[in-house]
Amino acid sequence: MTNMLEFHKVKKSYGKRIAVNQLDISVRKGSCFGLLGPNGAGKSTMMKLISGIIQPDSGQIKVMGLDMKENIVKIQQKIGYVPQSITLYEELSAIDNLRFFGELAGVKGKELQDRIQDVLTKTGLSDRGKDEVRTYSGGMKRRINIAVALLHKPDLLILDEPTVGIDPQSRNLIFELIRTLHKQGMTIIYSTHYMEEVEALCDEIAIVDNGNVIAMGELDELLTKHTKPSVYIESAQICEQPKVPTATNVIEKGNGWVIETEELLPTIQYLTEIAAIQKLDVKKLEILHPSLEDVFLKLTGVSLRDV
Repeated sequence: MTNMLEFHKVKKSYGKRIAVNQLDISVRKGSCFGLLGPNGAGKSTMMKLISGIIQPDSGQIKVMGLDMKENIVKIQQKIGYVPQSITLYEELSAIDNLRFFGELAGVKGKELQDRIQDVLTKTGLSDRGKDEVRTYSGGMKRRINIAVALLHKPDLLILDEPTVGIDPQSRNLIFELIRTLHKQGMTIIYSTHYMEEVEALCDEIAIVDNGNVIAMGELDELLTKHTKPSVYIESAQICEQPKVPTATNVIEKGNGWVIETEELLPTIQYLTEIAAIQKLDVKKLEILHPSLEDVFLKLTGVSLRDV
């Protein structure tokens, strides 16, 4: 399958700080590709490199098979970029903002009018198009930011932390829009530090930390490679590490214990029998479903929410 995006040994520094370090990444055409990592991991720098706003110190970036340095104007015409910061004129209406940015992108006349109505509908703001942007909530402003990026029908949509600080309604609308665009074949690169968003939206994921990609692949592939099946038991009466014959590893977690095992049901059965024999007051006994949080913890030694 054709790749929409390729990074080959891409490096970008700001002074002595390396923001992106010799990255090799490929994104399939039609993929919703998630960039997951803490603030300061290098995600925004990667987004700016992909959109051509900044240039790498070394390495090569290809979009749609074209070298970014040699074809930057042509590539940018095919990209929709939604930055973290709101880039709108607050005193203008949403429609006037869309008209201004649409003309900058080369869309004019009736086509532009049709496109404005289309993106307002897609972002759930048809009834507020004539209102000044300064009257919008934070979530509505982010939706108009996305509408601007969609005006010229890009082949590649870049979303940099699009749900930071927004209301649940706007988040759900953005999610539904992304799912629809993905189904229609648009390639989407989605940057976030919210693991649940990547799990819900993306079919491929790169986990980024300190300018490096520390893991990349499909969600199931990452979970299988970097986590193990496990059972969690919690009881105030279990003060020491429990000895479980089927366990490959036992780890203290919160107020209980995680038992890693390839034999989930026999482990549950064993713990149930022991709890009954010893009359333990068991608060929780459950099979744990591994998450990207577990993958990040395994690879870095810290929780994503702690960094």
